Amino acid sequence: MFSTGQLIFAVVFILLFTLILILAYRKDKKLHIKNYKGVKWVGIVFILFVIILFVIKDILKN
Repeated sequence: MFSTGQLIFAVVFILLFTLILILAYRKDKKLHIKNYKGVKWVGIVFILFVIILFVIKDILKN
């Protein structure tokens, strides 16, 4: 389906992209900690909200 060159490019691209993301995150880690203190709670509430919606949907379906 893919040629050897395309597969090599895809693997190299994924590895380099991941490496660049890790390096960028390490560089900005202090800034993220400072600016995004309460984000985990927003994520937890969002996930709970989605779970509650599925529970309500299941209850009303039966």
